[in-house]
Amino acid sequence: MRKVIVSEILSLEGHFTGPGGDVSVMPFDAGFSESNAALLRGADTVLLGRTTFLGFRDYWPGVRYDPGQPELEREISRLNWTVDKVVVSDTLTAADTEPWSETTRIVPRAEAHDVVSALRAGDGGDVVVFGSHVLWNDLLEHGLVDELVLMVGPGLVGAGGVPAFTATQPARLRLLDVQRPDGSDLVRLRYAVDSAQP
Repeated sequence: MRKVIVSEILSLEGHFTGPGGDVSVMPFDAGFSESNAALLRGADTVLLGRTTFLGFRDYWPGVRYDPGQPELEREISRLNWTVDKVVVSDTLTAADTEPWSETTRIVPRAEAHDVVSALRAGDGGDVVVFGSHVLWNDLLEHGLVDELVLMVGPGLVGAGGVPAFTATQPARLRLLDVQRPDGSDLVRLRYAVDSAQP
């Protein structure tokens, strides 16, 4: 059985973006990339919502051979290129997945729970969710998230920031570990979701 692991960066007040979905105000540093690279190395599937997928598709392909980018960022780009991607969307088409069409599958929202359940029941590496706030909150509420990896940073995004958690049902979490990556101001909190469905 595989785990579904959500990775999210948060401000101190628990927001995952600033006003209007602005992610540039988030407290990113190299620790965020190190954590995400480690998750990607252990994954064979990345699960994304439409908005996050489009952002990844437009940004990451050009990074893998860019000598101006740090090696870690180029590695993340290469990992994103090869990993299987499952995108939950009712509006995207196969044409929207280029240049990742060979490794990307689109599933409608109505089928998302069944698809995620099947992924969890299969063999292989982890299923990692990056960003995709609406998607992972829905999966969390329905017991389909096994771990939360929260990178909490030293910043406040202020009024208009978007809260990370929107689930209306309680979830029991168990702290697995706390890390502060070398040279980073982020704190990495890893929780097991004890209410996840088997």
